[in-house]
Amino acid sequence: MNFWHSRFQGEDYVYGKKPNLFLEEAQLKLQLTGKALAIAEGEGRNAVFLAQQGMDVTAWDYAESGLEKAKKLAEERNVHVNTVLVDLNEANWEKDNWDEIVCIFGHFPEELRSKTLLGVKAAVKPGGYYISEVYSTKQIPYKSGGPRELEFLYRPEEILETFSDWHIKHFFMGEVERNEGDLHNGLSHVIQFIGQKPME
Repeated sequence: MNFWHSRFQGEDYVYGKKPNLFLEEAQLKLQLTGKALAIAEGEGRNAVFLAQQGMDVTAWDYAESGLEKAKKLAEERNVHVNTVLVDLNEANWEKDNWDEIVCIFGHFPEELRSKTLLGVKAAVKPGGYYISEVYSTKQIPYKSGGPRELEFLYRPEEILETFSDWHIKHFFMGEVERNEGDLHNGLSHVIQFIGQKPME
């Protein structure tokens, strides 16, 4: 049993049922349609929000208990989310497959993080988007959520260098206030990114 499967086994949604505020604002501004993939999606709050906006949504996570709660939340909101148990170490990044990929506070060791970002880059369709909000390496002193190990936190150059040939619609590194369930609370130091893959 992995750590996240254990964490998500309770009745409560540990990050709440509302979508991440940055994702909500980005989605409503861009009005994206088509196929969306939410990776490291946990209990489904962001995937369900995307489905409520009319997208065909798939949620990947490594915790079966989280995906079960994602299905339950989708039923509550009268939408459908495809849930797939995926270890990102073994993920199949099908080329040019998704109109949108979302990663909200998905934190992994550096080697897997690099592999995942390259997978995302390949799997977004030309003209499609990658939207992400994650904790930066400056987050640890804030104690408002996220990993306590520096290796799991993002450096801005990782994202900017990986997507240097994309159209960067939005990039921000700095402080935001986040109140998401029991585990993300207070002033936080994040990196936000919206990138659009060039048309070929």
